[in-house]
Amino acid sequence: MKTFEDLYNDLLKRKISLNEPLPLDYDPAHLDCLLHPEKYAPVLQVKDCEACAYDRACVNSCVFDAIREDKDGKLMIDPKACVGCEACIRACENKNLTASKDVLPAMKAVREAKGSVYMMIAPAFLGQLGENVTPGKLRSAFKALGFTGMVEVALFADILTLKEALEFDRNVSEEGDFQLTSCCCPVWIAMLRKVYSELMPHVPGAVSPMVACGRMIKKLDPDAVTVFAGPCLAKKNEAREPDIADAVDYVLTFQEVKDIFEAADIHPEELMEQGKEHASKAGRLYARTKGVSQAVSEMVEQLRPDRSIRVRAAQANGTKECMEMIRKLKNGEIEANFYEGMGCVGGCVGGPKAILPKEEGMENVDEYAEKSAFKTPLENPYVLKVLEKLGLETVEELLDDTLLTREF
Repeated sequence: MKTFEDLYNDLLKRKISLNEPLPLDYDPAHLDCLLHPEKYAPVLQVKDCEACAYDRACVNSCVFDAIREDKDGKLMIDPKACVGCEACIRACENKNLTASKDVLPAMKAVREAKGSVYMMIAPAFLGQLGENVTPGKLRSAFKALGFTGMVEVALFADILTLKEALEFDRNVSEEGDFQLTSCCCPVWIAMLRKVYSELMPHVPGAVSPMVACGRMIKKLDPDAVTVFAGPCLAKKNEAREPDIADAVDYVLTFQEVKDIFEAADIHPEELMEQGKEHASKAGRLYARTKGVSQAVSEMVEQLRPDRSIRVRAAQANGTKECMEMIRKLKNGEIEANFYEGMGCVGGCVGGPKAILPKEEGMENVDEYAEKSAFKTPLENPYVLKVLEKLGLETVEELLDDTLLTREF
C-alpha cells in the first residue's frame, strides 16, 4: 500500500485523476483527508498506531491532551482539541503522524473563483521560497497561479501593534498590572485558553494579523477568496475557529506553496518584479521572537511619550519556555508587565513548516524590517488608509472596532 505522501505527490503531478476510481494501492481514507482537510485535525494519523500503543510518546508530547483512546482502546486525534503544534509528529519515531494539506481544495477554489482571490503572505516569508525570490517576484508568481494579488500580512501586524499599544496604555497603569500579548501565535493563545484559563482576563480580545487581513479583504470584497501562507500548521486550526472562521478560506504552509510552484512549473526567481511597500519595520518583526514586544514598546513610547510606565517585556519561545514563563509569572518570580509567548523556538521563523533554518530566517526578517520605508505603524500611510476604510476617525477607535476584536 502506497503512503499518504505518495498519493499527495501523485495528485500534484496529475498521475491520478480525481474523476476516476482510486488505484487499489492507495488508501481511500487518505484521499478524503486531502480533498476535505476541514473534516480532520491539523495533524493526521496516516498509519496504524498499534505497534507503539504502549510507548505513547505522542500522547506524552501533547500539552493539549488531543490524542486519546477511542472506544476500542486505539489512539485517535481529537479534531476539537488538536491545535497543530506538531509536537506529536516530532515525537512519533514510527512516522505514523503527518501534517494535513490543503493544496487540493485551495487550488480548486483559485481555479473556479468567479471573483478576486488573494494570497495573504505571513511576515516570515522572505527567502523561504527561494534565495533570489524577492517580494515583487513572489507577487508575480502568485498572479501566474491565478491569484488577483498578494497582500503582506505584516501590514495588519502594524495595525494590531497599534491596538496592543492602546490596550497597554488603557489597562496597565500600576506596577502590579500586566498584559499577555494576544494577537500573534495560535499555539500561545490555545495554551492560555485551554491550560491557563485563569490568566485570560489579562489577554486583550484581539484577532491575529492573519484574521485581520482576511476580514479586511472580505469587508472590501465580500465574494473574495482568501488564502494564507506561512510556516505554521496551527494556523490551519485557527482559521477554523467558529468566531473567526469568516476571515480565511484556506491555509497553506510554505512547503505546500513550494509544492504548488513545482507542480505548475513556476519559477518565481525568473519572474518580473512587482514590488509594493506596505508594511513598516514593526509589522515585519512579528515573524521572530521579541518582535511583538519591540513593536508594542516602541509604539507605546510614540503614542504616549509622557507616560511614566513603560513596557517591561518578558519573552518565551517554544511551549516549554512558555509554560516556564507562566509558572514564574504566577509565582511572582518575574518582573514584567508585557508577556510575549511564541509556540515555536525563534518565533514564526522557527515554525514547523518553515523551509529555512530559523537562524537564517531570522536574519532575513531583520534585514527586511530594516529596509522598510516606514519604521512604525504611525509613519505608515497604508495603515491610515486601512483605518479610513474601516470608518475610523481616530487611532483610539481601534480599541473597540469589531473587525479586529474577538471574545475569548
